Amino acid sequence: MGIMSKAIIVGAGGGFERVGITERPVPDPGFGEITVRLRASSLNYHDYAVVSGMWGPSEERIPMSDGAGEVTAVGPGVTEFAVGDAVVSTFFPTWLDGQPEVVGFATVPGDGVDGYAREAVTRPATAFTRAPSGWDHAEAATLTTAGLTAWRALFDDGKLKSGDTVLVQGSGGVSVFALQFAKMAGATVIATSSSDDKLARLEALGADHLINYRQDKAWGETARKLNGGRGVDHVIEVGGPGTLEQSMEATRVGGHISVIGILTGVAGALQVVPALIRQLRLQGVLVGSRRQQIDMIRAIDANGMRPVIDNRFPLDAIVDAFRHQESNRHFGKICLTM
Repeated sequence: MGIMSKAIIVGAGGGFERVGITERPVPDPGFGEITVRLRASSLNYHDYAVVSGMWGPSEERIPMSDGAGEVTAVGPGVTEFAVGDAVVSTFFPTWLDGQPEVVGFATVPGDGVDGYAREAVTRPATAFTRAPSGWDHAEAATLTTAGLTAWRALFDDGKLKSGDTVLVQGSGGVSVFALQFAKMAGATVIATSSSDDKLARLEALGADHLINYRQDKAWGETARKLNGGRGVDHVIEVGGPGTLEQSMEATRVGGHISVIGILTGVAGALQVVPALIRQLRLQGVLVGSRRQQIDMIRAIDANGMRPVIDNRFPLDAIVDAFRHQESNRHFGKICLTM
């Protein structure tokens, strides 16, 4: 029979004025499924794009890609989870392991299918992993998109080694996670921001070198000089077209740039020559697989790190949370609690 769950919906096309509250049924779990009492979600740029209408949904949609909570019912055939387990959702519910095969967002909760801005949900058990030991639900909800993007970029794509140098841009969720993971692995981190206050907070998290890119337009050259002129091994590129030129300037010969974000736009002139003469590897990154999420959480459990949460809003205040994100005053992750 199942139960009814409060849910946030955004109308076709998106827009904050189309956000409302409804109820949705939560069916009993079938074979291979679990029911989760959701307790938290976290905001990402992708969620903002959907809800604000920048990339609005084609039909009414429950938003939010990230969801964390506890298992309340287990269907037949499920051995990985038990009632009471703390779990966190995966961004690509069908990408369990191996090479990426999913194109775009058609299978992504909160975009192509209904997401986690609700109090309960029944999904295949493979759409979740265990949450880190000792983390609260809001902390766990930061991992689905931002945490896993940073993890995959550094460790799966970048093959980060102790002693490498990593450049992170700004103080959003992906960048802060990348700083924390890089320091966890024994890397040197160069952090950029337009705010001296935020740079001080990045330094407190372990950043070894700080650059205010508003004051230093040639920050790529500065970053390269900070590493003895050799250049950095990895760049976490969240800016996009407006920052890529300086990122390439910062990177060593044969270095790795994870192309993650589009904060400066979706199109721009690509200078091919620097990529060629430096033999750079530009890797597009769209989150990661369930296996990568499990690996990340094992590492978190072994190291005892905690995420940086800027603010927590109740589910009903989802528009206020997105307006806070829009202001760009935040440092780390913004979460919703239900």
